[in-house]
Amino acid sequence: MAPSNTTSTDGGSTPARPHGPDGTPAHLPGAPPGHGTHPVDELLPPVKLFSTGLQHVTAMYAGVVAPPLIVGAGVGLSPAELALLISASLFTAGLATLLQTLGVWKIGARLPFVNGVSFAGVAPMIAIAKEHGPKTALPVIFGAVIVAGLLCFLAAPYFCKLIRFFPPVVQGTVITLIGVSLLPVAVNWARGGSPGAPGYGSMRAVGLAAVTLTAVVLCNRLLRGFWQQLSLLIGLALGTLVAFPLGLADFGAVGDAKVFSLPSPFHFGAPVFDAAAIVSMCIVMVVSMTESTADMLALGRIVDREADEPTLAAGLRADGLATALSPVFNGFAASAFAQNIGLVALTRIRSRFVVAAGGGILVLLGLFPVLGSLVSLVPQPVLGGAGIVLFGTVAASGIRTLAEAGMESGSNTVLVSVSLGVGIVPIAVPTFYDSFPEAARTLLHSGISAGCVMAVLLNLLFHHVGAARRAGSGSGSGSGSGPAAGGATGPTVPKGPTVPKATPS
Repeated sequence: MAPSNTTSTDGGSTPARPHGPDGTPAHLPGAPPGHGTHPVDELLPPVKLFSTGLQHVTAMYAGVVAPPLIVGAGVGLSPAELALLISASLFTAGLATLLQTLGVWKIGARLPFVNGVSFAGVAPMIAIAKEHGPKTALPVIFGAVIVAGLLCFLAAPYFCKLIRFFPPVVQGTVITLIGVSLLPVAVNWARGGSPGAPGYGSMRAVGLAAVTLTAVVLCNRLLRGFWQQLSLLIGLALGTLVAFPLGLADFGAVGDAKVFSLPSPFHFGAPVFDAAAIVSMCIVMVVSMTESTADMLALGRIVDREADEPTLAAGLRADGLATALSPVFNGFAASAFAQNIGLVALTRIRSRFVVAAGGGILVLLGLFPVLGSLVSLVPQPVLGGAGIVLFGTVAASGIRTLAEAGMESGSNTVLVSVSLGVGIVPIAVPTFYDSFPEAARTLLHSGISAGCVMAVLLNLLFHHVGAARRAGSGSGSGSGSGPAAGGATGPTVPKGPTVPKATPS
């Protein structure tokens, strides 16, 4: 039997005591001297806290500013209004991340969990903009986002109960899909960001991505300790320096940015509540809740802290509250950023306070646009080179989880293969579902959501439907065989948390 997180005096293992929604820190009896708290609750020295938090910001920055850029352009905002929308997104992403990592009452997962603007809502928001016109589009979008956020907040304690349908074989499938789904984003960044960008797909862009990737790999191989943990930041800095003589980076954006700007509540007008827009954004919110649940389960395994029902409920409440409040400051729906999970796995720094520091930096970037423009100096190809490492690390974590789940079972093999196939369809052929109804497209265009739903349904089919009858006949109902498959108390995972007792195999 693999070692558990904690041991009891009677020789058996007891469940790890997580830092729950009530804010109680977790103490690890087996921790080294001087480290009585779980690494997730460890407060690092200020310099290390800031530098590692900055890594998280650089990993997510492009993902935060992309949705407001796309939606703002679709609505027809002026450059000044577009800059305001971007600053608002950075500001609200920082507040959402602080809420998620530090927590208040039963709100916040208290994990190193980054929240930002959900990309799932971009297409529906563009559709709303086309229907309502540029003058009223943003108030209608903000009204729908507020309602969707409240729905998420109220549904959180019920939605989190779906954890019983996420045994290790489902978790591993979804984690793998998260990494695989993000890799095309990194490849697109490596080519220059978007097909219309100058030099997109050129040898200079791809070469710059290769230089950055090589720098990150070499830093991981040659450096030790604190500097090894900063390998991503070092690679990004080196890649940006190389980009200047190649003409792929410039300081023009810094000179045009304001030094300080306070967010103006409801700058684009009071929210308007349109029924069709609300339904559309609520569907998006359900998709985001599914992805956030999968991300929290993945992160829980990486940081060795079980993402149980209370943790999931607290995390989803933070998503909902942050989403409902974001429109007040001209922001959009907040959701998990999977790319930062890869950074946690890569650096092995599990402290939630590191991510909280990143949230504080995001707030400052929103209040001081000139600082945000400095971060934006990092060219897309540089982000692409680093992204290949980040997102590949997430996929590798999923594969490791699948190996622990027990793939010798034929039903598990079918579950994983079909779910991965369904999840990869929108990645391989983005237009595959274009002829489907809009509500279906919202779900199916996300490979993570489509694969997650398929994995849960197949798990129900193979391991729940008729499970009592099979157990009575002695065939068992495990998702696999042997200890690796897990029983009612969940599998024992090397260097990882036990799966919640409510989780069937």
